[in-house]
Amino acid sequence: MAHQKVADRNWTKLPMPPQDDPEERLLYPPTTAATLNLAATAAQCARLWRGVDDAFAARCLAAAGRAWKAAKRNPQVYATSSFTGSGGYGDGNVSDEYYWAAAELFATTGGAEYRDAVTGSRHFRADLGEPGWPSTATLGTITLATARNALPKSEIDRLRGGIVAAADRFLADEKGNGYGIPYVAKDYPWGSNSSLLNRAMLLGLAHDFTGDAKYRAGVVAAMDYVLGRNPLGQSYVSGYGVRPLMNPHHRFWAHSIDPKLPGPPPGVLSGGPNSTAMSDNVAGAMRGKCAPQTCWADDINAYALNEVAINWNAPLFWVAAWLDD
Repeated sequence: MAHQKVADRNWTKLPMPPQDDPEERLLYPPTTAATLNLAATAAQCARLWRGVDDAFAARCLAAAGRAWKAAKRNPQVYATSSFTGSGGYGDGNVSDEYYWAAAELFATTGGAEYRDAVTGSRHFRADLGEPGWPSTATLGTITLATARNALPKSEIDRLRGGIVAAADRFLADEKGNGYGIPYVAKDYPWGSNSSLLNRAMLLGLAHDFTGDAKYRAGVVAAMDYVLGRNPLGQSYVSGYGVRPLMNPHHRFWAHSIDPKLPGPPPGVLSGGPNSTAMSDNVAGAMRGKCAPQTCWADDINAYALNEVAINWNAPLFWVAAWLDD
């Protein structure tokens, strides 16, 4: 089993270089979701490193297999949100994590057990949405649609068609906002930039499968938005654009509080506009006074608006690499 997280008992004050952090660190218990995430990523690791570092690839595959078996033995150890010094990642439905892990293990090994788990999952034939930490099923379908595996061609074509169908739904949203991005919402959620870029990944894949230029245009629109073509004229990425992100909510990229500390390195993505959970003092002062796409501030204290996270940066780099390619 894999532990859910290591985190401070209480929220760490700003600013705080990690070597000076006085808070007690806690190792939280294992969960089924974390274990399946390990199985999925380690199985993918085995594919990627095979032929580059075969010993490491074998170690990854062994870890993936152990994690899969552990999750099968412990199928309902659910993650909770009961933390006092770190964000909550509660998840009471791990069917999507099972599907993703099975898809990665099947693509890597071709094993019959994993194939049965994939084809027997309700997610195998479900409509796709943007992926995220609470909803990983789309990641499994992406792998099955792109990595060489033993599914029949008809099934792979169907899965690719599902990705294209999702991309079409996202493109339809361009008509619902003045900036022509493949994302529309009455209110913008926490981490809205990551939602947009996760959609852009599927648009990129739809272009790969069909060659249709409209999907590439959708990816470009999403990247243009986060780099400054938005109502604020603000690049939400540090180090890029005329008005780049300068002051993310971060413990030691905290130059605005302590000049001795650094600002963010280039390439860090802000979570972006958030009109639904304006829980910090900076956001609270804007509540009711901003249109959803403008509910944002480049302020280190604006954790609801200007937080950064590895799972938000991941689609930014995927999309950037896809466009570069």
